[in-house]
Amino acid sequence: MHEQEILTEFKQPSTRERAFRKLVSAYQERVYWHVRKIVITHDDADDVTQEVFIKVYKHLDEFKENSQLFTWIYRIATNEALNQLKRIKRRTALSIDDVHKELSNHLTHGQLINGDEIQMKLQKAVLKLPEKQRLVFNMKYFDDLKYEEIAEITGTSVGALKASFHLAVKKVEEELNAD
Repeated sequence: MHEQEILTEFKQPSTRERAFRKLVSAYQERVYWHVRKIVITHDDADDVTQEVFIKVYKHLDEFKENSQLFTWIYRIATNEALNQLKRIKRRTALSIDDVHKELSNHLTHGQLINGDEIQMKLQKAVLKLPEKQRLVFNMKYFDDLKYEEIAEITGTSVGALKASFHLAVKKVEEELNAD
C-alpha cells in the first residue's frame, strides 16, 4: 500500500485502525532493525519500536507530508533509540563509552544475535564510532538510505553527512584492519 493511501485511510475514523495496522505491517521490521543497530539488545529494540509506533499513532494527524512518511517514522525511531541510550546511561551511571562497551559485550554474548566472525567484528567496529557517525553509517551502509533521506531524518546537511560517512568508513576500515 502506498503511503498516501495509508494517510488517507488514517484520516477517516472508520478506517483509522486498519490503516494503522497496514502502516505497522509495512514499516515495523525496518524500524526494529534500525533501532536494534543503535540499542543492540532485542528487549531494548522491541521496547523502542513499540514506543515509536505509539508516537506515530498519536501524532500521525500532525504529519505535514512535506517528507516521506517513512522518513518521518525513521526520524522518530532514531530519536527514540538515542533517548533509550541516554536512559541506559542514566540508569547504569555509566559514561557513554562504557555504555558502548556494554553494548559490545551484548553483541558477543547475546543469544539473539548470531552471525559470522566478520559480521561481529563489523558490528563492534561500528559501535566504537561517535554517535552521529554511527547513525549515518548504519543508515547508509545497512539501511541503504540516500543522503537526502538521512538529511531529513537527522536534520543535517548532505555535505556534513557525506563527511561523517567518509570518516566512519575510514574508522571502521582501520578497526577491521587492526587485527
